[in-house]
Amino acid sequence: MTKVASIGECMLELSAADSQRDLRRLGFGGDTLNTAVYLARLGVSVDYVTALGDDPYSERMIEDWRKEGVGTDWVQRIAGRLPGLYTIELDDKGERRFFYWRQQAPAREIFANERTNDLCNALMDYDWLYLSGISLSLYGEAGRERLFELVRQFRAKGGKVAFDSNYRPRGWPSVEVARREIRDQLALTDLVLSSLEDETGLNNIRNAEEAGDFIHDLGPRTVVIKQGKDGCMVSVDGTKTDVPAIKDGKVVDATAAGDSFNAGFLAATLRGEDPVQAANLGHRCASVVIAHHGAIVPRDAFQAALGGSAV
Repeated sequence: MTKVASIGECMLELSAADSQRDLRRLGFGGDTLNTAVYLARLGVSVDYVTALGDDPYSERMIEDWRKEGVGTDWVQRIAGRLPGLYTIELDDKGERRFFYWRQQAPAREIFANERTNDLCNALMDYDWLYLSGISLSLYGEAGRERLFELVRQFRAKGGKVAFDSNYRPRGWPSVEVARREIRDQLALTDLVLSSLEDETGLNNIRNAEEAGDFIHDLGPRTVVIKQGKDGCMVSVDGTKTDVPAIKDGKVVDATAAGDSFNAGFLAATLRGEDPVQAANLGHRCASVVIAHHGAIVPRDAFQAALGGSAV
């Protein structure tokens, strides 16, 4: 079975409890963790790569990931540290704003400690690596260079890399640094899952076709440009196809829409489905997720909506 390692950070999440905005539900979420959970629900063998503390909240997260079928062998535990925290504020249309407390989060150190070499060696045994622009923003220049070296070695031995640009300005010292580092990663990527919003913020690109051409020129063969309610554009070696979104319900909370789309697209790709079929499964996943509060929706609801695609 194909093995995927998803790299990044998971935080504690405070989200609205149903429709009562003054009540909060404690959960967890983080872009690459969200994708890992939905990959596991779609039958993909996936491990999560991060660092947490030695506190009860970290322990609870790990227990929940294992229940979801996400592997945790490469979750580092750092004594005396706590995971990051974020809250979600929603408007009447389900659009969200995030507020973070994460500057001392242990996930920032996985490529800059005494266990880094062991981790990098272990990741060579996987078939795919999955990471994001948020992942890159965590590590600092030295950590990113160690990560890039890992990715170069990984691809040299035949591994594949999927990357979501996921540009969040407040995670970077400047847009210039973000642009440079994300472009360096794109040059080491096989499957790009970006968004028009990301490409506008990073490169001032304002249409999906131009974004696809720009990313292809950096090296990736398959590029997906997500456009929210307008669906996505899939480009393979420059051949572009628009794939409409699924619009069959109210948007309750758009959190993790893109992350769940990525899981559907990658899961279908690993099954050998073509890129349009992969995009359709991505849209189906996202349509379920945005109908619920929080990044990780109830497992039963996800499985019921996805039918035979979920396990």
